Amino acid sequence: MELLEIVRDVCDGAVVVCAIGEVDSRTVDSLSEALAAAAAEAAAYPARLLVVELDGVTYFGSAGLNALLNCAEKARAEGVAVRVVATGAEVLRPIEVTRINTVLPPYRSLGEALAVTDETQ
Repeated sequence: MELLEIVRDVCDGAVVVCAIGEVDSRTVDSLSEALAAAAAEAAAYPARLLVVELDGVTYFGSAGLNALLNCAEKARAEGVAVRVVATGAEVLRPIEVTRINTVLPPYRSLGEALAVTDETQ
């Protein structure tokens, strides 16, 4: 079994990246590459939205936090919004401790992330 599985799909005009497994220094390059490709793809859709679904992540280290922040920064520069779906403590705890939730607030579901129309939310 791979340490990290990444699936990319399009839902309601948004590109959705779903990560399953561990995000650490061994697997972060795969995640970073997938996020960069997904952000570029999202720029071609009218919604200009990338949703990163992390509910299947069992470990989320500092490498994952950095990959997420780098992706969000680069995507925003291209006019693409990034939203994170996370409900598990393995992901929420590091996001909250590092206060990344003030920049990328986690959503409880894909539907919730897709439903937000005001980017300040």
